[in-house]
Amino acid sequence: MNNILSILIFAPIVLAIPILFFRDKDKLIKIYALAVSTGVFALAMYLFSIYNAAVPDYQFIERHQWVKDFNTFYLLGVDGISILMVMLTAFIFPVTILGVWNSVTTRVKEFYFLLLLLMGSLFGVFLSLDLILFYVFWELILIPMYFIIGFWGGKNKYYANLKFFLYTMFGSLLMLVAIIWLAQYSTPQLSRFTTDYLELKKVAPFIPENIQLWLFLFFGISFVIKVPMFPFHTWLPDAHTEAPTAGSIVLAAVLLKMGTYGLIRFSMELFPLMFVKYAWLLAILGVIGIVYGALVCIAQKDIKKLVAYSSVSHMGFILLGLSALTIESIQGSILQMVNHGLSTGALFMFVGFLYDRRHTREIADYGGIIKTIPIYGSLFLVICLSSIGLPGLNGFVGEFMILIGSFNSAVLHNHTYTIVATTGVVLSAVYILWMYQRVLLGPITKEENKNILDLNFREIFASGLLLIFIIWIGVYPNTFLNKSEASVKKLVDNVENIRKSLTR
Repeated sequence: MNNILSILIFAPIVLAIPILFFRDKDKLIKIYALAVSTGVFALAMYLFSIYNAAVPDYQFIERHQWVKDFNTFYLLGVDGISILMVMLTAFIFPVTILGVWNSVTTRVKEFYFLLLLLMGSLFGVFLSLDLILFYVFWELILIPMYFIIGFWGGKNKYYANLKFFLYTMFGSLLMLVAIIWLAQYSTPQLSRFTTDYLELKKVAPFIPENIQLWLFLFFGISFVIKVPMFPFHTWLPDAHTEAPTAGSIVLAAVLLKMGTYGLIRFSMELFPLMFVKYAWLLAILGVIGIVYGALVCIAQKDIKKLVAYSSVSHMGFILLGLSALTIESIQGSILQMVNHGLSTGALFMFVGFLYDRRHTREIADYGGIIKTIPIYGSLFLVICLSSIGLPGLNGFVGEFMILIGSFNSAVLHNHTYTIVATTGVVLSAVYILWMYQRVLLGPITKEENKNILDLNFREIFASGLLLIFIIWIGVYPNTFLNKSEASVKKLVDNVENIRKSLTR
């Protein structure tokens, strides 16, 4: 399995092509797409099982010359941080396909072709160890997501799509400038121009601070836009609200993690001194996102928009954990990236179930429907509780580790960040449980709600798969924490050692 990483990336992309030649057999297309994504998930599980958690360095490295004149490589590798992102990506897609089985009725083969293309591109982002290769996959993701929103989105899809595209393209161009600048500035030290991440990592921390600051800023803005964090967050609610259910699930579960993963892999590892120096700013943005996102959620009348703004709040916790630069907080942030993918992806799936039945997302159009759809109401409650961090479910573990780690942080020097962030836990309970109460509890307020069909076997099965991991991580998180521990410890030690050597 020397090429297992390449297989993960290109299997869904290559196997998506036959879908374009299916002759309008929608059911066969769905079965085929589900089989491909499930097979890729099985391969990712195999990779997870053979990954050596005791080794902090990159494993299963693949290196091939790509553009010889510029020393650009087809370079792949996986460590304890990226292995969890690979598993999350591989798991979400087959579950999404199961969950939205009957939601897409037009241009079905194009939809599933784009979905599998998106899957392979996401693997490319998390596994690339060459900056140009990373950038290619980063940009490639824009194409399927643009068309998924544009063809199958809601009534304001063109506005949402344009906003999503412009924000992301602006960040991407800053990243491209930073990549070229970094490679060019590192040429004298490395005796050649190269975009090899493993080589650049050796010299990037020792670039003069005035240059480093601009590189850190360009990379950082690109990643913060993708997270997205205040004040770059405004594209997210529109994109989520107008995207079809599958687009919302994948966007929340995986695409947002590209930003936080980039902050770890590039901003933190390439420019540790700048990261330490401006950790307070990242922490402030994280805390503002936590509180602001939660307060805006309380005012929402649309269920989907409420869940979208909740992502701004939850991703704020992840940013706070990264800025604290402790092993506990970064471990908590990485686990919370997985947790958010599971819980918020499940919330969007359940909003989609409801929309398929009633074709409205307005909270005021519901009320008392747990009497009509008790299975839906019961499963939805567990997912809501996981989103607000109930002990025993996945959200609690990640948030607890982030708060403990940030409280003990030697970088932030201030407990205020953590104290303010904890209000987000309370506020999340307010908006999630209030939404649940208004939608599902009380008397049935409208005649149309008396005839809603409960979840079928397929929908229960898709939800059950998500619930297995939601409970698993809540009860025994070590299965996943053990994989990332050595890599995170090495990362924190490297940041601390470089910081000490440069500030003596």
